[in-house]
Amino acid sequence: MVRIAGETLHVHFLGTAGALPSPQRNPSCILIRRGSDTLLFDCGEGAQQQMMRARTGFGIDAIFVTHWHADHFLGIFGLVETLSFTGRTEPLHIYGPDWVREFVGLLRTVGRGNVGFPVHAHPLGHGAVVPFPGYTVRAFATRHGIAGLGYVLEEDARPGRFDRERAIALGVPAGPLFGRLQRGETVRVVRDGVEIEVRPSDVMGDERPGRKIVYTGDTRPLQHQPEAAALMRDADLLIHDATFDDEDAARAAEVLHATAGEAGEAAEALNSRMLALVHLSSRYTGIGNHIRDAKRNYKGDVIAPADLTVLEITYRG
Repeated sequence: MVRIAGETLHVHFLGTAGALPSPQRNPSCILIRRGSDTLLFDCGEGAQQQMMRARTGFGIDAIFVTHWHADHFLGIFGLVETLSFTGRTEPLHIYGPDWVREFVGLLRTVGRGNVGFPVHAHPLGHGAVVPFPGYTVRAFATRHGIAGLGYVLEEDARPGRFDRERAIALGVPAGPLFGRLQRGETVRVVRDGVEIEVRPSDVMGDERPGRKIVYTGDTRPLQHQPEAAALMRDADLLIHDATFDDEDAARAAEVLHATAGEAGEAAEALNSRMLALVHLSSRYTGIGNHIRDAKRNYKGDVIAPADLTVLEITYRG
């Protein structure tokens, strides 16, 4: 049976600041909602207030932490307390690089036994895959001076386009049999007095890719790292570290972050459909230089989203 894709896919930029928050930007937190699933990628301080402002609710299925710098995980403590206070009973799964088990132990200690639901730790390494119905989340190693991961959310392939005229020519009457063929079933019909089988491959085009979102977390550019680049390529949305503009390239290299121009180079090399610049340092009062630097190297759409921006990721065809 073939699963027919059609779930909504929304990206909520709840926190887009660098290490220090600003009056306009909270620390790192990206919420992705696919259908009824809600995943958090990083959870900086104040994340739950941003979720309230965005009206996403607190129905979090899993949290994926990129690395253990405090601006990427401090919000988990308050979020778990709120979830417990509001009566959550289903487990919460927290994924991340080395130290995730110790973090979950610390989370329970800080909660002093008052966490009312199970919290499970899942250590991940480069290439690890977390399956969900209709899509996966895959981890890739980053370059930030400590153990770190970026994440690729990628949907399963979609069925090819249904050739209605071909189906009718083969003797399939319009109606329920069309749907069965599109769901991957072989059907039997009578044509010229003879019963024949019509297979999905007779009337369906080639499979089409599902949607794909890549989130780098904090890192130097990775397009020249073959193992990471292979996983990151052809994203509908690349959410990339752009802590600095290009005038501060030396500082970016020193502290193992990326500039906006370097993010643009990565997006171009990786054939990304759209680039979102995040983790912007509080030293900057505007985004003009970041957008300019990225567009110098990348022909696609570039945004430096404000907090609470929402994107709907659409199908390519």
